[in-house]
Amino acid sequence: MANQFQTREEWLNFVADELRPHFKSHGFPIPAKVRFGIGFMATGYRSKAIGECWDVKASADKTIEIFIAPSQDNAKKVAGILTHELVHGAVGNEHGHKAPFKHACTVLGLEGKATQALPGEAMYAEVIDPILRKAGPLPHKQLRGTISRKKQATRLLKCECNTCGYLARVTKKWIEEIGAPYCGTVKHGRMMCEQLEEDEE
Repeated sequence: MANQFQTREEWLNFVADELRPHFKSHGFPIPAKVRFGIGFMATGYRSKAIGECWDVKASADKTIEIFIAPSQDNAKKVAGILTHELVHGAVGNEHGHKAPFKHACTVLGLEGKATQALPGEAMYAEVIDPILRKAGPLPHKQLRGTISRKKQATRLLKCECNTCGYLARVTKKWIEEIGAPYCGTVKHGRMMCEQLEEDEE
C-alpha cells in the first residue's frame, strides 16, 4: 500500500483521531489539543523510554505533547505506544502509572505492567488493526540512537592535591615525561592524576 501520509506527524494524528471514539465510548475522552511527533526522549538518545506524554503545563499553548522514540518503526508497535501515551493524556499526567491510569488501561483494553501497558490482542484485532489498514504504512524508518564520535587526540588530565584539593590539568605527554605536577604548596608534594581511559588513548 502506498503512503497516504507524507509525514510521521500526519500518520500519528490520523491514528489518534481514529482512536478518539474508542476512548470516548469508554469514558476517557482524549483532550482536543494534542500534538504528536517522533523524536528523542527528554533524557536524550540514550533513553530506554519508547514514548513520552508531556503535560499541558509544559506547553506554552497548553497542548499535550506526545513523542514516540525514533528507534520504533513497526506501525503496529508505534500505534500501541501511541495508545499508551494517549491514556496518560486522557487520565492526566499527574496520576503517572498509578491506579487511575491502570483502571483506564483495563477499561480501554490495554494489558501488561502499567509502565509497559500496550493494547491486548482483542484491542488490536477490534480497534487498532482496522485503523492501521486505513492509515497505511508509517512514513518512518528506525533511527538508531548511536553517534560515532571522533576520539580526541589529546586532552588534559585532571591532577589533584590529596591534601588541599588544588587542581591542575596537564597533558598525558608531560605526565609521562616529567611526572605529575607539584601542588602550589610545595610541602604537599606531587599531585594525583586521573588515568586516561583505554578507549581514549
